[in-house]
Amino acid sequence: MTRSVLLDSALLAPALDEARQLPRRRKNLNLHTSSEAPAQRFFNAMEPNSYVRPHRHLDAGKEETLLVVRGSVGVFEFDDDGAVIRAARLSAAGDAFGLHVPLGVWHSLVALEPGTVFLEVKGGPYVPFSPGDFAPWAPAEGDPAAAAFIAALRSRLD
Repeated sequence: MTRSVLLDSALLAPALDEARQLPRRRKNLNLHTSSEAPAQRFFNAMEPNSYVRPHRHLDAGKEETLLVVRGSVGVFEFDDDGAVIRAARLSAAGDAFGLHVPLGVWHSLVALEPGTVFLEVKGGPYVPFSPGDFAPWAPAEGDPAAAAFIAALRSRLD
């Protein structure tokens, strides 16, 4: 028998624990059953020192919707040269709690609190990032310059 999934703290707890321990400091908890599913729906548990390299989606149906369900994130949009054109704080308990990112928009985010979780929704099937999806003006994941990049983004929220 198929049953519904209760979206509660107990469901999120394992992903939160893993995010604290993993080198990338984040962990997805998929609600979709396959990478081929026509809708990709998942929670992303993220810690403050996780780096999401600025990127964009160009393929039809790959717009993203993010809804913060726990903690808070800083979201950033950039122009083609890497200048920040929007910096906003999203919080599960705040007025601004989500963001819809259209195709072609350079964006990134940083967790602002330990134990932050957001729901992400986009069209499937899953397509891995290609090198052209990442902003050429931003440090690559694993680059020591990423920590300074994150700090500079956070300073835009103060």
